[in-house]
Amino acid sequence: MFAKAPVAGYAKTRLAAHLGVAGAAALQARLIRRSVATALAAGLGEVSLWCTPNRSHPVFAEHGVRLYDQAAGDLGERMLDAFGRFTPLLLIGTDCPALTADHLIACAAALRDHDAVFLPAEDGGYVLVGLARPIRELFRDIPWGTPRVMAETRARAAGLRVAEPAVLWDLDDVTDYQRAEGQGLLI
Repeated sequence: MFAKAPVAGYAKTRLAAHLGVAGAAALQARLIRRSVATALAAGLGEVSLWCTPNRSHPVFAEHGVRLYDQAAGDLGERMLDAFGRFTPLLLIGTDCPALTADHLIACAAALRDHDAVFLPAEDGGYVLVGLARPIRELFRDIPWGTPRVMAETRARAAGLRVAEPAVLWDLDDVTDYQRAEGQGLLI
């Protein structure tokens, strides 16, 4: 799991105008806790947090999971580093409160006979990527943070066995926050 430290002015910055910088940081801490609990509930194996800017924030240590510092570089380089160390691997962020243990279990099952598994996000990105082996071309020169991420990834995955068991949404802005709050996902 990739996670930003819940530091005011660093995490969930697009929500700072709505929640304040301290409120946005507190939300990030809740999202980390929820995501770790979801991953542990799936019971699929070791859960680890890949932390940025480093693993020193006390919220990271609360969970009793292995901690790693994320590699340098853009998101693709950082993800490729994680896949280079461990495969097969399911990689998630912390900003999808709709993600459940059942989603993780379904993705792990799909990865048994696929090269890759994704949970696309409604906004054009993805909330989970799983790989049976590192596949560099899925991460190089991707327009991260744009609605073209999943489409570009699909194009690069042509010829691979790819599964997409569900489409979810992530929590990026006030509308997403209200959706999560309305569904009781921020408890």
